[in-house]
Amino acid sequence: MELRRALVRAAVSRPGVLLAVSPGATRQRLAVEAELARRGWPCASGPAEADLLVIVGDREGQGEGEGEGEESDWLAGLWRGIPAPKARVWVTDPERVADALDNGLADLVRGEHGNDHAPDEHHEHHEHHEHQQNDGTAAHSDHSGHDMHSGHHGHAGHDMGLIEGLPMADRADDRDGLRLDLLHVPLGPVLADWPAGLILRLALQGDIVQEVAVEPVATPPSPSPPFWDEPWLRVAGGEHISQGDAARRLCAAHLDSLGRFFAVVGWDDMAARTRHVRDRALAGAAAAELTSLVRPLTRRAERSRTLRWLTTGLGTLTAEQARHRGVTGPALAADGDAYGRMRVWLDAVGRSAADCDATEPLDATEVVGPRGRLDTPVPPSRALLDSLPRLLEGTEFACARIIVASLDPDLDEPTHVPAPGTVHSHG
Repeated sequence: MELRRALVRAAVSRPGVLLAVSPGATRQRLAVEAELARRGWPCASGPAEADLLVIVGDREGQGEGEGEGEESDWLAGLWRGIPAPKARVWVTDPERVADALDNGLADLVRGEHGNDHAPDEHHEHHEHHEHQQNDGTAAHSDHSGHDMHSGHHGHAGHDMGLIEGLPMADRADDRDGLRLDLLHVPLGPVLADWPAGLILRLALQGDIVQEVAVEPVATPPSPSPPFWDEPWLRVAGGEHISQGDAARRLCAAHLDSLGRFFAVVGWDDMAARTRHVRDRALAGAAAAELTSLVRPLTRRAERSRTLRWLTTGLGTLTAEQARHRGVTGPALAADGDAYGRMRVWLDAVGRSAADCDATEPLDATEVVGPRGRLDTPVPPSRALLDSLPRLLEGTEFACARIIVASLDPDLDEPTHVPAPGTVHSHG
């Protein structure tokens, strides 16, 4: 018994962590990611690689109402997919992340949850569709000195997963009039580097996306402002917010999006560096420090031929199309493809990093968050979600996750219900 415990303790000293993040839990998710980076614990891309399941979000209101049984089944399937020894924890308080992870590690070493059933008491909106597939996908070698791996990040759809079994193929005409299999594939909502709470249901013929349905996870409305939009919504509500505080949040928000974007294209080292700078911004680092950290990131991204090759021409959204669909913010300013949207984020990060120490009050008339205007009937991310079907239809499946990452919709926004008299940020 002691030998077994010693072996387990050695095996789980750096447990693989699978994150299941609920919409509205951005603050908690950021705290978890920062603590995992400090400890050097890797994030698992799927249940088969995980030792510790970390469910991130508020338990209140989870699993209530219609569909409760289905959602509990999804959580049960996620838990069953993790091989023993395994453990799970729930993070609701960003100030107690370290305690939660310590408890999870202790349970993992003791093997207390290794053979039990799914956490039926956790009624929440964290589903998982992953069917892990490790096929040794080749890496693209970049001329600037890094490797971009298409394997576990879903370039070939290996993050894609299913609830039960494999999907059944229908028959439909392709663009040449031939009868080909039509495969229905769900993506999300629990995938590595994926917008929390987003489900895409794709119909594929071969490797081409034919149809797309966007289905955000049903989440109870929240009076709390979305984390990334908080400074602008608070100043619109009459509070005093400095330009530096808003710039810091904007800088961190775009770094968060860039970290997800780099991870999805397979540039893991760049993603980790970007998230480190994000965490420094949120921790209150001075403008001079942030600027010194941001500049090499920008240079490295702009000089990468592989990054340009992988993302140029994907998900083209012209400024005219963006305005027609109600899209504002970086996606409108980019007036182009995934690579262009990444460049807009980089430029905004550089400017906002330099402004993080500004003490002047934020202008209450400029209610523009990281993803666009917040004083319109439709929240910015709702317009981004509505744009996804047309951007994805007709593209190769391998490109779908890159396009989603280049828009990075924040599903905290559609769930926010403003208090009377404040900015009306959704219809």
